[in-house]
Amino acid sequence: MIDTIIFDFGDIFINLDKQATVDGLKNLGLQEWNKELQQLNFSFEKGEISEEQFLNGIQKQIPTASIKEIKKAWNAVLLDFPLYRLEFLQLLSKKYRLFLLSNTDAIHISRFEHKSGISFYSDFYQCFEKVYFSFEMGMRKPDTAIYQQLLNNHELQAKTTLFVDDKKENTDAALSIGLQVWNLQVGQEDVIDLFTKNIL
Repeated sequence: MIDTIIFDFGDIFINLDKQATVDGLKNLGLQEWNKELQQLNFSFEKGEISEEQFLNGIQKQIPTASIKEIKKAWNAVLLDFPLYRLEFLQLLSKKYRLFLLSNTDAIHISRFEHKSGISFYSDFYQCFEKVYFSFEMGMRKPDTAIYQQLLNNHELQAKTTLFVDDKKENTDAALSIGLQVWNLQVGQEDVIDLFTKNIL
């Protein structure tokens, strides 16, 4: 019997266009999204480097681009957050203990909050017992320690906790420590399908 649900954020609630950021950076002169940039991104998502260090790190690879242009391209990934998903979440919060667990960075969260407005994002955050962002935790999915910390912090039972994420590597890691999982298929499924999937 599921009594707790841990949700990812991107492509679960807020729609993403990951290619838009890659295209935006390429338009600014980036040759390709490489291992160095990937590592830079992971470090930023874990809060190991500052926003300035992150943006400067990208600028080293596209020196003709301004920091403002790079930041705009970086935020191009963030699309809309449909109201019906928030309404669904609000109903869900009356029946289950809910948590948010997202691999994200300070730039994206700041942009989301600015774009959606305080009323919307406050309503969203209030659905959760606690909101966990990787850049504040110093770790990121799929490291199993991130799930374990959340379970320990709130004295949750893995077998009665459902984890919802669009990345299979993340749900596989959660499954390996006993969590129930739903690897949501973006474009084919929606978080509001939770009950019709017979997961709960």
